[in-house]
Amino acid sequence: MDHKILKCTVNGKEVQVGFDPRESLLDTLRNRLGLTSVKRGCEVGECGACTVLIDGVATDTCLYLTEWAQGKDILTVEGLQAADGTLNPVQQAFVDEFRRAVRFFCIPGLIMSTMEIVNTGKTYSRDEIRKMLSGHLCRCTGYQDVINAVEKAVNLVNGMVGEDAVTPEA
Repeated sequence: MDHKILKCTVNGKEVQVGFDPRESLLDTLRNRLGLTSVKRGCEVGECGACTVLIDGVATDTCLYLTEWAQGKDILTVEGLQAADGTLNPVQQAFVDEFRRAVRFFCIPGLIMSTMEIVNTGKTYSRDEIRKMLSGHLCRCTGYQDVINAVEKAVNLVNGMVGEDAVTPEA
């Protein structure tokens, strides 16, 4: 079968890459573009390990054909860190809440879903956060640190904690 060319934006950069028309975006991102934060988990859209943002929406790339990404804006964990190495506030929240090394298989997908949550500009209850992350499987954390990290990221980005915190009016 003839290859096609994907033209889109990945992590802020215009890309053109050949792909098989039957190929998932997961395979294109990992195998053709070398973006290894996009993990191969269940391959049926149930674990969230392959989650990226496509036009700002958290998407399981194992279920998303590369062809559908034509002209889209794709963001992976590799695109979050600043050029000087500074972590994105969401990444930093996960590092802060996971006192051990953040090397769990599920973390990149969770970070990308957290980016979608943070980008709404809203705050959420812990139960709402749990529901929003229900498409992710994590076998080693018990989710407490995950919920803490999401809550912290939302608060950091929305100016509710830290030196520049916005003081709510009484």
